Amino acid sequence: MTHYAAVTTTGAVSWAELDTIFFDAGNTFLSMDFDRVAAVAADLGLMCAGSHLERAEAAARPALSAALAGGRSTEGGSAFRFYLEAILSGLPADCSDGVELKEMATALAERLFVPGRNDLLWNRRLPGRRVALERIRSLGYRMVVVSNSDGSMRRNVESIGFAQLFDALIDSSVVGFEKPDPRIFHVALETIGARPDSTVHVGDLYAADVVGARAAGVHAVLLDPWNDWPEVDCPKVADLAELAALLPGRP
Repeated sequence: MTHYAAVTTTGAVSWAELDTIFFDAGNTFLSMDFDRVAAVAADLGLMCAGSHLERAEAAARPALSAALAGGRSTEGGSAFRFYLEAILSGLPADCSDGVELKEMATALAERLFVPGRNDLLWNRRLPGRRVALERIRSLGYRMVVVSNSDGSMRRNVESIGFAQLFDALIDSSVVGFEKPDPRIFHVALETIGARPDSTVHVGDLYAADVVGARAAGVHAVLLDPWNDWPEVDCPKVADLAELAALLPGRP
């Protein structure tokens, strides 16, 4: 396997030099079914709207990223419980008053986590993402999904009708390397014959997506829809529509 020099600069991406875009999957073009999570939470005694959970999830990403920086995997039941507890801690007070968040997160995880079947929960197409992805494709870029997942990512992307938009689908459980390990990016680069210096990776977690991409010599952009990451040393976009607007057409 080819090894690539890490990206050491932290300046803006030179968009005109790119020809390949890597995309995370979760929270990039699909998300958890927050209405389902809200329904299960209500059954357990926590009353909150799916929209409240969606906003709290985005706000929880810096805390999750900090935990990942300590070597925590993004996959598995313990990671999911930690993730849920971080989300619940960001709910409005009138939703979470009187609720023991750790116990609630554990109960939710027991109901929602199915090993090897992330696609049962992570199956909500984010609004406007297909149009944005089609726009990026029409501009002439190669496009690859590079996702930490449990082996179900291909099935998931196919089930929402997005698979044809991408040149390759790279699932950490399939290739054996999980972001931020740069080897998952090496696999993606070699799968389609891309160069790291002309590739950018777009994802929602600094410690997995930005750190991992840079270690592989790939540029990185962080998704930040509500400005929950005010101080990071990388470019940010709110969503894929903003990314598409930044990209020039390829010859």
